Amino acid sequence: MWSMLLMLLAIYGYLKKYISFFLCAPYYVICYMPISKDFLEILEFVLPNHHKNNNNNRARHQRGGQQSKDKQEQQEKEQSTSPTEEKELPYRVEHSDIYGRYLVANRQLEAGETLIREEPLAIGPCVSGDPVCLGCYQPVSLQPDQYRCPGCAWPICGSTCAGLKHRHGHTETECQLYGERRAVAGELLTERAGPAELRDLYELVMIVRILLLRQHDPEQFALIARMESHTEERRQNAVLWRHYEEKVVQRLRVTWQLEDLEAEQVHEVCGILDVNCFEIGQNGAKARTLYPSAFLLAHDCTPNTAHTDDPRSFEILLRTSRRVREREALTLSYAYTLQGTLKRRAFMHEGKLFWCCCRRCSDPRELGTDCSALVCATCRTGSVRAVDPLQQTGDWACDRCAHKMGATEVERQLDRINNDLEDIDVHDIPGLENFLLRYRDVLRPNHYLLLSAKYSLCQIYGRTEGYLLPQMTPEDIARKESYCREFLEIVDVLDPGLTRLRGLIMYELHAPVMVLTQSAFQSGQISRQEFQRRLKEVVNLLQVSRDILLMEPEGSTENAMGQAAADALSKMGC
Repeated sequence: MWSMLLMLLAIYGYLKKYISFFLCAPYYVICYMPISKDFLEILEFVLPNHHKNNNNNRARHQRGGQQSKDKQEQQEKEQSTSPTEEKELPYRVEHSDIYGRYLVANRQLEAGETLIREEPLAIGPCVSGDPVCLGCYQPVSLQPDQYRCPGCAWPICGSTCAGLKHRHGHTETECQLYGERRAVAGELLTERAGPAELRDLYELVMIVRILLLRQHDPEQFALIARMESHTEERRQNAVLWRHYEEKVVQRLRVTWQLEDLEAEQVHEVCGILDVNCFEIGQNGAKARTLYPSAFLLAHDCTPNTAHTDDPRSFEILLRTSRRVREREALTLSYAYTLQGTLKRRAFMHEGKLFWCCCRRCSDPRELGTDCSALVCATCRTGSVRAVDPLQQTGDWACDRCAHKMGATEVERQLDRINNDLEDIDVHDIPGLENFLLRYRDVLRPNHYLLLSAKYSLCQIYGRTEGYLLPQMTPEDIARKESYCREFLEIVDVLDPGLTRLRGLIMYELHAPVMVLTQSAFQSGQISRQEFQRRLKEVVNLLQVSRDILLMEPEGSTENAMGQAAADALSKMGC
């Protein structure tokens, strides 16, 4: 009882004025509604003599928060300087015919334990073809006024970029190599270059950097060379092998006149990258990296670890996201967790050269989430799912009638719908809402493409001009709450525990719950008991999101949101 009263007293202190959170993400502003005099009088009646408790409660929270932070920093310090003896590490390396080398827990691990923190062995642009600075991996343009490296003509964010002449950025050795080949490298990167040409040129960057390590840092190169490349399996894939032979091997050896390079070794590096690299990026940066140990984690579509990267050092920080049993394999997801099984498995096979057969991939209902189910076009009441999801080209069938679809037909339909979604501007709320209406009779409510649109709406309701919270109708606010709850329900199954996605969506959810609770209580639509229950939920959402997001590196947008959640709780006296 007393804990409930203290919580409500804190809420009172929080709601007594306008509260705004200004985060580093563009346009993000959450402004709570002003509190009416009548509402304050109701709270005074419900919670008399509260003032003297607020300061004590706030001080207790601040002391507890500092102790928690000190404990986390001490744990990370201890684990980052762990002795080399395998028995003292939280994990050990094992081998199996299925996984090859992989990591297992040396003991029971609790959620949030740091497993690995290490700098990259190599880093470079992603293969998406988006032009980025070779020093910091922030987006750049190809316009004539874009700053370029004087030595090699590649686009750079500016002359003061922290990554210039840095081992994780644009080194002097790399610049010299590109500078001697300006006409077939940097000078081709103009606004006239097509997407394929951009992709091919940026794909070369990290491959060249690894090959340069062989000469200039053989110890670093040896750590990379021990990674699995699946060269023989890749050789059997005619399309994949031809791509790398024509776009990488021949371009380096013939066009760039690097005749000393052995074709087989270039293919080996390409394979190592495809199989072992991580895509990272904070605050707009996009890069791919190789790490000394993190590549050993096995894949699972419902992993037990979460990872993030430091926006300054590009270190990877890998933690347990839930409790892990002793001898349990440590896993992460090589694919986007919220993608459907058909596309997820195809993505992993294309890049990592294996077909995932995990518990989620084996279940037509994807652990009860139904993230891939379609509405039956024949009976309109049934759901169409893969009969056997592990048969990539197998049939899909309705659970109410005899209607069937081939996997190729399903894939074409998904590609068409996905293209429609990608054509919508990320800030276009009416466009995203219309997308949900157009496909609600084609895709089941939890389908991953609808979830993708809902997640975008969760983020931009309340942060886009014209839809900031003070500007939103009660219906819009309720819609944001509904999308957040629907999304959170799926995340709690597929990406549970201390995961970034869960922290972000819980932070987004707290605002509409707060505003609608205030409005409902003021208008007499909910009882005092229901009012208390909802306010307690707000505090819980903020506490969990704070605990998750403050584990993100300082300087990241997610960490800033965690700080905002902590600040809100502090203002509320929690």
